[in-house]
Amino acid sequence: MIVISLINKQIIKEYPFGTPLATIAKAEKVELPFPLMGALVNNKVRDLNYRLHKPVTIEFFDMTSRFGIEIYYRSAFFILFKAVGEVLPGTRLKILHSISGGKYCEIDNLEQELTEEMITQLNQRIDEIVAADIPFVREEMFTQDALQEFRNHHLEAKAALLDKRGRMFTSVYRLDKYVNYYFGVLALSTGLIKVMKTELYENGLLLKLPSKTHPTSLGNSYKLPKLFAVYQTYKKWVMDIGVPYVKDINNKVDNGEIEQFIQISEAFHEKEIAKIADQIDLQKEVKIVLLSGPSSSGKTTTCRRLAVQLGVLGYYPLQISVDDFFLEREQTPLDENGEYNFETIDAIDLQLFNDTLNKLLAGEKVELPTFNFTTGKKEWKGKTIQMNERSILVIEGIHCLNPKLTNRVDESHKFKVFVSALTSVSIDSQNPIPTSDTRLIRRIIRDYKYRNYSALETIRRWQSVQTGEYKYIFPYQENADVMFNTSLVCELGVLKQYAVPILREVPETEHEYAEATRLLKFLSFFKTIPEFAIPGGSILREFVGGSTFHY
Repeated sequence: MIVISLINKQIIKEYPFGTPLATIAKAEKVELPFPLMGALVNNKVRDLNYRLHKPVTIEFFDMTSRFGIEIYYRSAFFILFKAVGEVLPGTRLKILHSISGGKYCEIDNLEQELTEEMITQLNQRIDEIVAADIPFVREEMFTQDALQEFRNHHLEAKAALLDKRGRMFTSVYRLDKYVNYYFGVLALSTGLIKVMKTELYENGLLLKLPSKTHPTSLGNSYKLPKLFAVYQTYKKWVMDIGVPYVKDINNKVDNGEIEQFIQISEAFHEKEIAKIADQIDLQKEVKIVLLSGPSSSGKTTTCRRLAVQLGVLGYYPLQISVDDFFLEREQTPLDENGEYNFETIDAIDLQLFNDTLNKLLAGEKVELPTFNFTTGKKEWKGKTIQMNERSILVIEGIHCLNPKLTNRVDESHKFKVFVSALTSVSIDSQNPIPTSDTRLIRRIIRDYKYRNYSALETIRRWQSVQTGEYKYIFPYQENADVMFNTSLVCELGVLKQYAVPILREVPETEHEYAEATRLLKFLSFFKTIPEFAIPGGSILREFVGGSTFHY
C-alpha cells in the first residue's frame, strides 16, 4: 500500500501500488467546478492515468488552473490535428502562434485557399470527435519506433528533434489511428474538450479556445493587423534562413555554424531598428518617441539602440523613463486586495509627466526626477535636460501607448513603438513556443542576477505580471506606428546555461516547482550556445550582463 496526502480533501489515505489518479478522484469524490484535467503529484503535473508508485501528495485541478488550461489546449491541438487529417487528407497542419484569443494555424499542401465550407467541415468533424469521447492514450515505446511513428504522420521536425536526445524510450499519444506528442500531458479523452472551434483568419485559420477565466465560452475574434504583420515578417525570415524549428538551430550548433548565425540574427535586429529610425526621420514634426512593451521584452536595450540609430541620422536623443514619474508611495492607488497597484497608469504622476514634456517641447530646461523604489519617493538630483532643434525625446514605459499618458501633448509630435519577444521559431509544426515563456526565462535570469530574486519568487509573481499586461499593455499595442520583435532565434540556447541552475533551486515542496520543471524540460530541447558570440549591444545582454549600454 502507498500513502497519499490528498490536498483537495485534506485527508491522508492508503491505496494499492499502481492505482491510477482517476480511480482516486472517483473514490474520494473529488469535485471541482469543471471536469478534472490532471493533478499535481509531488508538485509535478501528471495526467489522470498516472499510476502511483511511491508516497505522494496529490492536488487535482480543472481547466481554471494554469496547468489545466494548458492540458486543455494541447488536447484541442490533437483534436484539430486529427480533424485536419480526416477532412483535408494529404495536408499538413502547422500551429504557429497566439493571436485574437486563439491559435493561428496554417495548412500546407492545400491545393486551394481555405474556404468557409472547409472550415464548416472541420468544425463538424471536431464536434463529432468530441462527442465520441475518444481516449488519449499515452504509450512508452522504443525511441526508434516512436520516431518512425512520427515520420509516418509527417512530423519530421519532431522526429529529428527527439532523435538527438539519446533516450532509449520516448512517449507518444494516440488518438484512434493518429499519433502525436505535445511535450506535456493530455486530458483523459476528447469529450472533456467541449469548447473549441475554427474560423478563417487572414490566410489561415484561427483555433478559438476558452480561457481559464471564461472556461465555457469563446471570446469575439478581432483583427490585429500590425501584430499579425510582425509575426508574418519573422515567420518568413526564419523560413528564408532555414531555421523554422528548434532542430534547425541545434544543427547550426552541431555543425559549428552558430557564431556566424548569431551575427546574422543580430544584424537583422539592427537593420529593423534602423528602419524604425528612418520612419521617424520621415515625419519631421515628431519630437517624442514613445516605446512600450510587456515585461522582459527588451524595452530598455531597444530604446538605447534606437537612440544610436537616431544619432546616425543627426538627432540628439534624450532618454526618459516613465518609471521615474511614479506617484509618491502613499499616493499610489490600491488594487482590489488593498495592495499598492504599481501596474495601473494611475500610479504615474500624469500631471508632472505632461508638464515636463510640454516644457521640454517649448525649449525650456527641465529637471528630471529619479524615483527611489526603496523609499517610494521621487528624488531631485539636479539632472536637467533641454531640447534644441535636432533633439528628440525617446521615452520608455509600459503605458507609453496608452493615450492617457500623454493626453496633453499634440499627437503630431508623437511616434509610437511597441516591442515584444514574439518567438518565431517553433519546437515543431505542432508545438509553437509561447512568447511568454521566452520573456519569463529572461526575467528569471535578470531578477536573479540584478534584483536578488529567486526563480521561485519570479515564477510566483509572474501570474500577476501577466494579468497587468493583459489589462494595461496589450489593449493598446495596435496604437503603435511600428512594432519591433526583440526575440532572437538563438536566444534560448544562450539563456539555457543561465536559467537551468536557477530553476533547479526551486524546492519540490512549492507549487512553483511544477512550472520550474516544465521550463527545465522545455530548455532541454535546446543545444547550449556559448555566450561569447553575443555582441555587447545585443538585447540578450540586458538579461545576462556584459552590455555596452548603461542601464
